[in-house]
Amino acid sequence: MVKSSTLREIPLQGERQLSEPLRRALDIAVAATALTVLAPVLATVALLVWSEDRGSILFHQERVGQNGKRFAFYKFRSMVANAEALKESLSTKNEASGPIFKMQHDPRITRIGRVLRRYSLDELPQLWNVLKGDMSLVGPRPHLPREIESYPNYPLERLSVPPGLICLREVSGRSRLTFEEWIALDLEYVRKRSLLLNLSILLRALPAVLRGDGAY
Repeated sequence: MVKSSTLREIPLQGERQLSEPLRRALDIAVAATALTVLAPVLATVALLVWSEDRGSILFHQERVGQNGKRFAFYKFRSMVANAEALKESLSTKNEASGPIFKMQHDPRITRIGRVLRRYSLDELPQLWNVLKGDMSLVGPRPHLPREIESYPNYPLERLSVPPGLICLREVSGRSRLTFEEWIALDLEYVRKRSLLLNLSILLRALPAVLRGDGAY
């Protein structure tokens, strides 16, 4: 597994450009405000997810965060209850490169789940992850432990900053990008990380989400 001590030795130009206390203060303020303002939306989505099949509302996984720390990552459930068990039978239909699994027409996705994914509404529970400090508003999306462990020469530099709710990939093509392009954009973000870059990504995120381009 990734060693935190190794990650802390990596010099980051971006960290000198972005004040960590300021970043954390903005994360708390925005996440708390969004959770309050979006409470009716969250409640409506929760009801829709439950009404689809009377299953669990939230889906959670263990993901890898800053310096290799693992944490519980939350989403609104967008797949059938036994999605993980069905994944093996679909392995030959994977349309993504690298260690990740993606299908544009994944049969495991529910009707409401397809709408949630198109407009990234399934990601809203991660505002709680941001409020807790597991994630930041902007940063590389957190990977599963097995995705990191199975990818040769995984760049540890990517884990030297907090993972984000929104990343540069989200405004640059989303699922249309290969895994290698995704990693390259994340490293570009890490090396150029600044308050202005974060604000730019946040401003570009809303139109990208509304268009639903490359989302599945």
